[in-house]
This record gives sequence, C-alpha cells and structure tokens, in this order.
Amino acid sequence: MKKILLIEDDFDLFALLKYNLEKEGFHLIGAQTGQGAVELCCREMPDLILLDIMLPDSDGLDICKGIRSQPALALIPVIFLTARASEADRLTGLELGASDYIVKPFFVRELIARIKVQFRNSAPSGHRLLKSGDLELDRDRCRAWLAGVELQLTATEFRLLEHLMNRPGIVFSRQHLLDAVWGHDRAVTDRTVDVYILRLRQKIEGGGAGTGRIRSVRGFGYSFNDDATPADAAEEEITAGA
Repeated sequence: MKKILLIEDDFDLFALLKYNLEKEGFHLIGAQTGQGAVELCCREMPDLILLDIMLPDSDGLDICKGIRSQPALALIPVIFLTARASEADRLTGLELGASDYIVKPFFVRELIARIKVQFRNSAPSGHRLLKSGDLELDRDRCRAWLAGVELQLTATEFRLLEHLMNRPGIVFSRQHLLDAVWGHDRAVTDRTVDVYILRLRQKIEGGGAGTGRIRSVRGFGYSFNDDATPADAAEEEITAGA
C-alpha cells in the first residue's frame, strides 16, 4: 500500500482527500500545519507528498526546499496543491523540485489520476543500470552518479535524465517529454522542459566544464549525446528557449 503524506490546512479538504485516497487504496497521513513538516516527512518516509503552498504558519515553497535538501527525501514525488495559478508561480514550484502543480479548486479524480502517474513513472524498469562515460544512473534504486559522486536529483529530474539516457541520439520534442515524464494529466507548459533541462545540465556537466551530454535541436527538442566530449559542448549553441 502506497503511503501519501498530506500537508493541508483546510480541514474539510484534508478530510475529503483522506476519505477518497484511502477509498482508492492509499494510506494517507499528514498534518494541517507546516511546522515540523520536513521532520514529519523524514520520520514517515512517504511514497508521495501532497503539499499546500499557503499554510497559516509556513510557506509551502520553503517546505519543498527543505524536503529536497534531505538526501533521503530527494526523489520522493511532491505535488503542490495551491490557489496560486499564474505561470510564474507554477514555474517557481517546479524549479524548486515539485513533480506536479495542481491549482485549486480541482477535481479529486484528477488528483488521483496525477498521483497514479507519479507512481507509474517511478516504477522499476527492466534495465537496472544506464551508463555514459563517467555518468551512471541506477533505475531500480533511483540514484545517479557523476565520476563516482552521487548527484542530488529530484524525482522529475531523475525521470527526465532516465528517459533521455535510455534512448541516446533520439531527439525528443518538448511535447513528448512532457507526456513521458510529467504524464498526460498535468498543468505544465513546454517552458517547463527547458527549465528542467537547464537544471540537469548544471548537475551533469562535471563542475561546469561542459560535456554536451544533452543536445539542443533548435525548434524541436532535446536528445542525449552518448559520445559527448567537452569540445562538443563548446561547439553547441544552448539556449533555454531553443
């Protein structure tokens, strides 16, 4: 049984979600304040976290930062539940490491569908280890290393890197990556892919030397360059909106 941790100050919404998620077969725990939320997550080690942003005593964005700063929690999917609906708010939430961003009011069935997408995306794959030079990715353990040093990747960053590394040389459109990594039930834009690609590049470039592992194809999307060298990175034009 999957364990879901919910941080939500609205008592009625908390009760509604608890009823429906447990009816769906999940085990739901949580709190209605943000105080001690990170410690609660560390103690309970849930399979997924539902997090309100506008809590009476805390900022959900700060809580998400705290969650992502804990190695044991770094790959646990986090879904924001919030009334903040602007594109800037969505991008901020995703840049902080959220796996999905759901705007209130929402349909409970939609939330359940998105939760299932997160669990489906994190299911173990047949091939256990992907390797490209000094970059290694363990799909079963959801961990990655660069030159023997473990990378601190969020769950979404891990899934994006896994999808690209599993098919080196194939150019994927932003729409394809959104469907494959975020799922069809989502509220994110093409720009989200660019944001995550930039974050991945910062983490896998080996101290900023640049290897050109993730290649931009102007006007289309991205591919993983399995034979990348530092020279490749110098020759490639990389822009966030390519």
